[in-house]
This record gives sequence, C-alpha cells and structure tokens, in this order.
Amino acid sequence: MNGVHDMGGLECFGSIDTTPDGLFHADWEKQVLALSLAIGATGTWNLDQSRFARESLEPSEYLSIGYYRIWLNALESLLLEHDLITAAELAKGKSLEHAKPVKRVLLAPDVAQALSRGGPTNRDVKTRALYQIGDKVRVRNIHASTHTRLPAYVRNHTGVIHCIHGAHVYPDSNALGQGENPQWLYNVKFSARELWGERRDECDVVHVDCWEPYLEIQR
Repeated sequence: MNGVHDMGGLECFGSIDTTPDGLFHADWEKQVLALSLAIGATGTWNLDQSRFARESLEPSEYLSIGYYRIWLNALESLLLEHDLITAAELAKGKSLEHAKPVKRVLLAPDVAQALSRGGPTNRDVKTRALYQIGDKVRVRNIHASTHTRLPAYVRNHTGVIHCIHGAHVYPDSNALGQGENPQWLYNVKFSARELWGERRDECDVVHVDCWEPYLEIQR
C-alpha cells in the first residue's frame, strides 16, 4: 500500500543514525517481540497480514511511537480483529474471559528450533517464468490500497532481470487472506540514474526483488 512506512528513496527525513546501540532499548521491547513471534506461530494470521497491520497505522502514529510500539499497536489490532482478546481486556491489561482456542502453540523448548528453521516461502508452480535473465522490464505504476512489497521509488522505472529466485508466496494476496497465490520472483537491477537522475554516479546500481505481477516487458 502507499503509506508513510514506504520511505525508501525519499529525501527530507534526515540522515540515518548508524551508531550501534543494540537491538532493544527496554525490557518491554523484548516482551513485544516474544509475544509477536508466539502468537504468529499459532497460525492465526500470516507474516504478510502482520506487516499490513503495521503499515495500516495512522501516519502520525507510525512516525512518532517507535519501532516496537508500532509492533505492539499492530499486534493489539490483530488480536481484536481475530477475537483473541476483547476491548475490555485490552483496556484492563488482563484476561477477563477464557482463552480462545488457537491452531497450535509454540512451546518454550521448541523456540530455538522453530526460529532456526524459519518459514520458507518458495513454492512449486506449473507455470514458467515470464521473464529471463537479461530481459529489460518496466515496473508497473501500481498504487495498491492494500499490502504490497513493491517500493514506490522503483514504480514506472526500467531495469534488467538480474536473477530469478523461483516462485514464492505472493504477499499482495496473502496479506488479505486470499491464499498464497505463488508468483515468480525476480531480482531486478536498476541504475541509480534511472531512479534518481543524472546527478547520481553512473556506476551505482540498486537491486530490488519484484514479483512477476509487478513487471511488464520494456519494448
């Protein structure tokens, strides 16, 4: 979706602070991450739905509350949406009813193995890849009102297929609960000048992974 979260390639947000300061700044942030992973493991929603929930926060909220507060607010909205908590429980900060059943539970002894295994998104499909390495493609000028992994700064720009990753879960449909709908995934190479004009170094390039529906052949 178009939103404040899509900051790639934009100016006027100031320089990036690259000072190493650790992954967490407070103990509650660790708890938010643990809660998010634990409830995600139940299969109540998928990764793309959780990303969509974070993107859907109001812009002023998204920019002002910090990384893990964004995660927490999105988690609260998902829990309410799926009836795993009530508004009264959220207000009170404790359970007021019996816990709702979930598909599965990630137990503490199984966490390390589950995290190391990850969640592969590659899938087998019967269709052939529409594009081949070296093909010149243009990114469609898509302005989705829902979740997409297509960054705005490459839309309507031309690049070259650099490699083919195979077919993977298509996030745009998966985020809406419409199924995985696997699509071919390509790495597309863009010149920095194509994206940001002649003032960029002619040797600079940017690589972006793009699903097949994002692309069209450049003739």
